[in-house]
Amino acid sequence: MPWCEPCAKYYTPNSVEEDDTCPTCGEQIEAPADASSSHPLDDETAPWHFKLLVTLTAVYLGWRLVDWLIV
Repeated sequence: MPWCEPCAKYYTPNSVEEDDTCPTCGEQIEAPADASSSHPLDDETAPWHFKLLVTLTAVYLGWRLVDWLIV
C-alpha cells in the first residue's frame, strides 16, 4: 500500500498520480519495502481472554438450554 510520509496517509494504487506522487501534497509516494509481505495483523490470533469469554458463554448457554428442557 503506498504511503505518504508528510500526509501520514495510505493511498490506494489507483488514487496516486501517474508519476507516483501524492495527490494532496505532491510528494513522492513511498512504496512498501516488500510488496509480497502480508499485513502484520494477519498472523495474529484471537487473545486468550476472548477465547475464554466465548467458551464460557457457550457453556452458560448450553446450561440454560439443558435447564429449559428439564423444566
